Amino acid sequence: MSFFHRFSSASHDMAIDLGTVNTVVYVRDRGIVLNEPSVVALETRAGVRRVKVVGNEAKLMMGKTPDNIQAIRPLRDGVIADIDVAEQMIKHFIDKALGGASRFRQRSHVVICVPSSSTMVERRAIRDAATNAGAVSVQLIEESIAAAIGAGLQVTDPMGAMVVDIGGGTTEVAVLSLGGIAYANSVRVGGDKMDDMIASHIRRKHNLMIGEMTAERVKLAIGCATAPEDEGIVIGVKGRDLVNGRPAEVQVTEAEVADALAEPVGQIVAAVMAALENTPPELSADIIDAGITLTGGGALLRRMDQAIARATGMQVVVADDALMCVAKGAGRAFEDSAYRGVLIAA
Repeated sequence: MSFFHRFSSASHDMAIDLGTVNTVVYVRDRGIVLNEPSVVALETRAGVRRVKVVGNEAKLMMGKTPDNIQAIRPLRDGVIADIDVAEQMIKHFIDKALGGASRFRQRSHVVICVPSSSTMVERRAIRDAATNAGAVSVQLIEESIAAAIGAGLQVTDPMGAMVVDIGGGTTEVAVLSLGGIAYANSVRVGGDKMDDMIASHIRRKHNLMIGEMTAERVKLAIGCATAPEDEGIVIGVKGRDLVNGRPAEVQVTEAEVADALAEPVGQIVAAVMAALENTPPELSADIIDAGITLTGGGALLRRMDQAIARATGMQVVVADDALMCVAKGAGRAFEDSAYRGVLIAA
């Protein structure tokens, strides 16, 4: 019996978008069942390190832990940085997605999304982590293809489609046709880099040290890809004053944040321009008609579509439910036999 038929007949098949910031799990016939931060809190006692909490609870601990507890992200730039911790995280998320029944994990066939730029070693690490977590078999799908399927693009047709998936650790830019990738480019720029730039800007301009959670809140509240005509929205930001060492609060404007994000936004725009320059002429003609589709959490940054449209002169559309496109696309890939060719044997 072929892998595909075994896979399609299983009752606990799932697709996992193993992201740097969030992990999303799609279960066959149930859709998206889990969306939690890719964070693990580790507790060290008597020299032994063990997992304390995973996901939402672990994220609440970031920057607030005592010496014996460490909240970490086992993925960096879309690939596994700590395979042992990633394995525990995957195991936890699979069990939670299946209702806490670990026995079901032993019968699960899993598809995991990977960046197009990931190496064979990095892909093997992802496969090994999922296999060690208890999955019966593991297949991979490239994030850009999954994002395009999830966004509703007809990737199996002889028609060019361009998708830009802006995640937490990487931005994937791809031109797709006939179920394959005609051109792909990946840059290590995403939501994390944006948070870092916001924190650096506030530290330089206001002498205020803030944590990554605060930087993320600033990005979500007033982050934008292009500067407003005036200062825009103003919010209060709390942190530690670097001059006197005391807690302090400063006022940060929307224009300031746009200035802080200029570099990562510029890198994303440059990656899109490079993709257009390297696209075959016939596919370029299709993209003119279809436009560019944005997916991922970074696509929700205000005026990101306008920044790319201004640079390229093309129509840019943010996909519906952009955050879930990759997981939904991976799920559709194993549910619909028309997409069987996009799955990669791990």
